[in-house]
Amino acid sequence: MSIAVGLGLSDFPFSDGNSFWRWVDMCEVSGVDSIWQTDRLVSRHPILECITTMAALAGATKRIKFGMNVVSVGLRDPLLLAKQCATIDVLSEGRLLPAFGVGNSRAPEWEATSLNTKGRGRRTNEGLEIISKLWSEDSVDFDGEYYRYRSASIEPKPVQKNMPLWIGGSSDAAIRRTARFGTGWQAAFEAPKEIRAIIDAIKAALVKEGRQIAEDHYGAAFAYRFGSWSDPSVARASKFYRERLGRDPQATFVVGDGNDMLARIADYANAGVSKFILRPIGTGDKDILNQTRLLIDQVLPGLRGLNRVN
Repeated sequence: MSIAVGLGLSDFPFSDGNSFWRWVDMCEVSGVDSIWQTDRLVSRHPILECITTMAALAGATKRIKFGMNVVSVGLRDPLLLAKQCATIDVLSEGRLLPAFGVGNSRAPEWEATSLNTKGRGRRTNEGLEIISKLWSEDSVDFDGEYYRYRSASIEPKPVQKNMPLWIGGSSDAAIRRTARFGTGWQAAFEAPKEIRAIIDAIKAALVKEGRQIAEDHYGAAFAYRFGSWSDPSVARASKFYRERLGRDPQATFVVGDGNDMLARIADYANAGVSKFILRPIGTGDKDILNQTRLLIDQVLPGLRGLNRVN
């Protein structure tokens, strides 16, 4: 397996666009593999819309890959979403990493838009089937419970002939969805000890579907901070994590130094994960840039040793 680390944003921690682009430039010229933007449409806190961000990154960078972690298919029209992704992939010369999911049932978008969370899984499955067909077929007819299309088509098709389609989620339905549609799987908040059983379940489901996912296409994510648990930014992030997501930050956050982060990456790698999205915990432009620089200097060089082991 080839271990690679990308950086993700779950909000917009910068004071302005210029600071964001300074961060992107830092990632672009370093060994950071990819940039990921969380999907959120309704928020009282600043956060960028993920598809628009992908388009901006396509024009502002030359090397780095980028993706959305993960876009809620049930909140978007699949024809438009397929067209947007194909356009961004063409303009970036094949650097888009699309990642899709159902979306958290507690997310504010459902209530704000009066959309019913019931059936969102079936709606997502239909959307993923449509998107996959539009990326590869010249004309698509579809009769489903939620969508009906006649002679739908998009051009240009994505540059990537086998366009990646990463799926998020760990429920039984998400596992079946990954086996049916996915070219990769992205964990959300699962700790290393939870990952192996999920990956094994996906592989068993893949056998039933007669499909395969490459061994190095299983991903995990965690928030990190060079510092201590007493740092105010860690305390705020922990509070949000507990109250909003009902999770224990001690199980997934990594707070300490580069060795602590490499140890966590190794734990995930031993469970079958090789692609990572790390989210810096910090406040303000200088802090986020510093956290990113520390990761580039202290963590990325250590990946070479992990890659040799794996």
